Amino acid sequence: MNIAANHHLENKVIVITGAGGILCAFLAKQLAHTKANIALLDINFEAADKVAQEINQAGGNAKAYKTNVLEFESIKEVREQIAADFGTCDILINGAGGNNPKATTDNEFHQFDLNETTKTFFDLDKSGIEFVFNLNYLGTLLPTQVFAKDMLGKKGANIINISSMNAFTPLTKIPAYSGAKAAISNFTQWLAVYFSKVGIRCNAIAPGFLISNQNRGLLFDAEGNPTARANKILTNTPMERFGEPEELLGALLFLIDDNYSSFVNGVVVPVDGGFSAYSGV
Repeated sequence: MNIAANHHLENKVIVITGAGGILCAFLAKQLAHTKANIALLDINFEAADKVAQEINQAGGNAKAYKTNVLEFESIKEVREQIAADFGTCDILINGAGGNNPKATTDNEFHQFDLNETTKTFFDLDKSGIEFVFNLNYLGTLLPTQVFAKDMLGKKGANIINISSMNAFTPLTKIPAYSGAKAAISNFTQWLAVYFSKVGIRCNAIAPGFLISNQNRGLLFDAEGNPTARANKILTNTPMERFGEPEELLGALLFLIDDNYSSFVNGVVVPVDGGFSAYSGV
């Protein structure tokens, strides 16, 4: 039996941003088993709508909404549509995020004899860095500003942000993404304190290394073989493997269900096979 079916969230409205992506799409389909109403927000409407159709065909209740999480008016319009379709938001999962090649270096370490074609820290593009920070940080802050208004004083209301291993220790090559995810963890704690008197809990999940469209190019070569970077990750993960999307589900269900976590507030839960605990020695 799907473990989400053990969590009864009938009539609750769960809003998920970035819902067309692999990870959030998977979590949305699992959360549908709680009998909640699932609002799927993504700038790629077709991707989110495909997820909604799968949920509805399986007996759940979901609807997709085209949303730009970096445009306040877009989020506000979607909030009104969701309220008309399902009611107001009870649980917000801020899943929108990602990296950009323009904000990624080719080299892990700067050296004196680098090839001229190597993209170093000095070559990182300002627009790429801004895109990464905006998508991850503002793409979490703005939806929270809009939807948390409806959550004030609601029983069981809570916010889940998606942090990363980068928030604990920055990974090489991706300084903008690392910094943005560290900001997400900090923002999670800030929100937990700020909303503590009005009944909204806020926590985050920090996934370890799962395979996604976002990191596939860094972890596998064109032939599908693990890269040197992938081997480093596995060497430094005590469980010696990549995670599976379903292994995030238990932590998510724990955090969103007041029956299990009503006094859990402001935490960032690593789901990482021990990566963040391992010194490498």
